[in-house]
Formats: sequence, C-alpha cells, structure tokens
Amino acid sequence: MKCHLKKQVAASAATAALVLFLLSPFQQAGAQVKDKRPNIIVILADDMGFSDLGCYGGEIHTPNIDYLAHNGIRYTQFYNTSRCCPTRASLLTGLYNQQAGIGKMTDAEDEPGYLGHLSEHTVTLAEVLKTAGYNTAMAGKWHVSNTNEQRTPAEQQAWLNHQLQGGDFSPLQQYPTSRGFDRFFGTIWGVVDFYDPFSLVSGNKPVEQVPAHYYQTDAINDTAVAYIKTFAQSTAPFFLYVAHNAPHWPLMAPPEEIAKYKNTYTAGWDAIREARYHRMLQMGLIDSSTTLLPKRWKNELSWEQNPDSAWDARAMAVHAAMIDRMDQGIGRMIQALKATGQLDNTLIVVLSDNGASPENAAAYGPGFDRPGATRDGRAIVYDTKKQIMPGEETSFVSIGQRWANVSNTPYQYWKAESYEGGIHTPMIAFWPKGIQAKGSLNAQVGHVMDFMRTFAELAHAKYPAVYKGQTIIPTTGVSLVPSFSNKTVRGHEALFNEHFGARYARLGDWKLVSASNDSTWHLYNLAADRTETTDLAARYPGKVQQLQTMWREWATTHQVFPKPGKKGK
Repeated sequence: MKCHLKKQVAASAATAALVLFLLSPFQQAGAQVKDKRPNIIVILADDMGFSDLGCYGGEIHTPNIDYLAHNGIRYTQFYNTSRCCPTRASLLTGLYNQQAGIGKMTDAEDEPGYLGHLSEHTVTLAEVLKTAGYNTAMAGKWHVSNTNEQRTPAEQQAWLNHQLQGGDFSPLQQYPTSRGFDRFFGTIWGVVDFYDPFSLVSGNKPVEQVPAHYYQTDAINDTAVAYIKTFAQSTAPFFLYVAHNAPHWPLMAPPEEIAKYKNTYTAGWDAIREARYHRMLQMGLIDSSTTLLPKRWKNELSWEQNPDSAWDARAMAVHAAMIDRMDQGIGRMIQALKATGQLDNTLIVVLSDNGASPENAAAYGPGFDRPGATRDGRAIVYDTKKQIMPGEETSFVSIGQRWANVSNTPYQYWKAESYEGGIHTPMIAFWPKGIQAKGSLNAQVGHVMDFMRTFAELAHAKYPAVYKGQTIIPTTGVSLVPSFSNKTVRGHEALFNEHFGARYARLGDWKLVSASNDSTWHLYNLAADRTETTDLAARYPGKVQQLQTMWREWATTHQVFPKPGKKGK
C-alpha cells in the first residue's frame, strides 16, 4: 500500500509539473475587493450511470461528491441528450444539440444540425461569462469539434499509437481556446488511453510526452486544482469546466483502486441492482408506488450460471475504481477552494453526460480514436472472449449491457437511447452562500441546456443576439436559480430528443418514446410510471398523435431535419 501511495504522490507531482506551464497570470488583483458574484464549476462525468454515486444509491465510494449532495441539492428529473458530444454541445451552448451543430457525432456533414462542431451561430458558457468579466478555464474532454483524420490507415494507427507526431487534432478555430476559454488542458477527441491519452493538448499545442505514472483522471483534477489556486489571486470570479473521461471505456484504473472493489461485484447483477433500488427508496430519490424495478436486461442468464462471472465482477470493479479516483480528485478541488477562501461563494454542479454505456468496446477493434499499441510498442488487446482481466493499459474493454442496466438502476436502457436510462442524469448543485435548500431533493424538470440561463443570471451576463458579427440562436434553457431557494418551479413543460433514430417528446408527465432499433412509438405517464413499464399508446391514441405532432414540429424547427444525405424529412 505504501508503494501505491508513493506512486500516486509521484503521479500528482508529475501532473503538477506538466500543468504548471499552463498557468500564466490571470486578471490580477488591482482593487482589494473581491467580486461578489459566485465562481462556477461544472464537473461532468462520462458514461456514469444514474445510480453509480453513493448519494444516488450506489455502493461506489464517493464521499466528496456525497458531501456536495448532502450540503446542496440533488435533482431527480434532470436530463441530457443521451450521448457524449451532443450533451456537451447542449451544455456549453444552452441549446438543443442539433441547434448547436452536433446532431450525431463529430463528423463534418452537410446539414446545419450535423456540422460535427459548435456552430458559429452559438455562444459557449465561457464566451458569455467572459464578456461579464469572468476568468475562464477548462480541463478534460472537449469532443465538440471536427476530428482531423486525413491520413492513410497505417499513418492513422501510428498517430494513435504516439509513434507519429505532428498535425492538429481539429481545426484550431474549433479548440476550446477559440471558444472563450482562457486556458485549456485536455483531450480534443473523445476516447482515450487513460495512461497516455491521444489528442492531449495544452492550449492548442500537442503534449508530446506525458510524465511517468500519468493517469488522465488525476491530470484533469490536478489541473483544475492548479487553476483554482491561480484564480484565487484575482478579484474576478471564475468559470471552470471540468470534463472527465471517466468512467467511459476503455476500463483502466490504478490497481490500488481496483483492489478496493475486488469482492464488491461478485454478488452479481441482481444483488447489486436490488440493493441500489432499496437504497434509493430509503433516500427518497424514488417512490415504490410510481417507480418499479423492471426485470433486468437479458435476465435469462443468472449470475450463478454466468461462465464469465469473475471477468464481469472485475469489469464492474474497474468501472467503480474509475469513479472512485475521480471523486478523490474532486475532494482535492474542494480542499483547494477551502484553502483559498473560495468555497462558500462557489457554485459546483456535478452530473453525467448520459446513462452508462452498453457498448462492447472490444468488438470495435483498433481504429479512428482507438489505438492498437502503447507508445512503447505493447499490443493493446481487444478482448471479445473475456480472457484477460480488465484494468490494464493493454486491455480495451467495457462493462457491457447487463452492468449498464445495473448502473442505470432503476431505469430502462442506457446511453444513446431516449428512455430514462439514457437521458436521465444525476445532477447535484452545491453553493454554500447561495443555496438555502441544503440536503434537499428537487423535482424541477431540468436539462443541460439550462446552465446557460442559470449561469448568465448569476453572473449578470447578457446572452447575446449577435456575437462576433454572427446572429446567435436564442437559448432554450430555463433558469435553475429559483430552485436554490427551494421555490417550486415546474421547469420545462416540454422536452424533446433525437439521436440516431432514438427519440422522445415529453409534455408534462406524458412521454412518447421510441428506441434506435424500433421506430414504434410507446407512451408512458411518468407521474405514475417513472421506469416506463406500461405502454399506454393503445389506450390513448389521441395523446400519441398530439406528442408525435409536437415532436415533428420540434424536429423540423430545431435542425433535426433535414438529415445529412437525405432528401426531405
């Protein structure tokens, strides 16, 4: 254990050395009076399930995030757009993701809703807050710019394997430092090797060599800590966006973290899922009269009959370890805020970009953003047969559908789908000076687009109609500020989504939804059926028609249509 501790200390020291050169003086203290507007920190996890956090019913050790929850607000009806880059686009711009230009992924395509990068008709949170005098910085995963791939397959793989240098990872005008962030350290693309990430940059310059004992989650958190300490020297408030890669696949975590969960998941899918459900009931997060626990996904295979139970238990242990390590770094951020006297007037929000991922990462194989070897030439194994235990840098795997279903307890489906398991995110708001409803649960229907209106209100910033000569699409967000005073606000009366065919329309408590592999509309009343178990479409055809018409109108007016390469709608 002492050896592991020394490695962790060495890793933090190495990361600190790496990020030190990122920091040149921000706005320095002239007058001695500190601006009274709050600092704002957004912490975004990647592919974390609804019930993974301890404060949302999970067994994963997350004391620092739990501290924020127990001294802040936990939201119970907060929504994302079901996948990494679309959610980031919506969060950053205060718009639906198609309006922001990212209707699918980051490929540059030929329609306004599918640019694959943030449109020039948008402004980011950083751009808006910067105009109000905020210092701005980001650490972590960007993933809202076009990915440059103009190489032969051999060159592409050499590039991914760090054996070929040179070139920008996206057009530089699409980098964070061109969209309002004073400082940036992180990855431009989506998927990373956590020990040696591809597309890592400082500002807009590639980081060509990481230190020994590097781990991306630590680097993101330690960079955030360095920014916080630097911001303390300024009278101006700051906006800090901390966008984690964890716990997105590939499953990689330090061995000392994995060891904590060695025996946790040997109990199997059903035992973990049922324990989470009952903890959520005890916490008041859900009500048994309206929120049933549906049958587990593919429950024909019991844990006792599972031939891969040891591998599966280890996979979920690594997933937990990745979240645990992220939480430790958030603890260091909290301590840095305390030490610099900034905690009381800092709004911290923590959430996930979508539900847990069902993807079989091993089946993809190397290519695009997935390396085939480490920098020193070790082959990375895409282990489709579950023969190599997950966790090492040379193993490229994911938790799969059954554990994703458990991570999203009690909701159905997962990432990329419009059912609650894909779009319903845990969200925590903490602000000692500004939140009166400490330790409360809040049912306001919220969405990641709401951060724009919320933060602009707190910062006394104006959302522009025109920015840098471009007409800006009006924000569709709703302010969360009233909820900080425990005021009852309904939030969004209507919400919509579309992603690769998965779609929904929500009006009040009615929700019309279809899956990506099934265009049939299904109707649910969320007031009585939060886990979408009883399809009411046949009973209420008029409601189906109403919501279907609303969805079509929304899709037509919010750049879902026309889709790339398709004529008409």
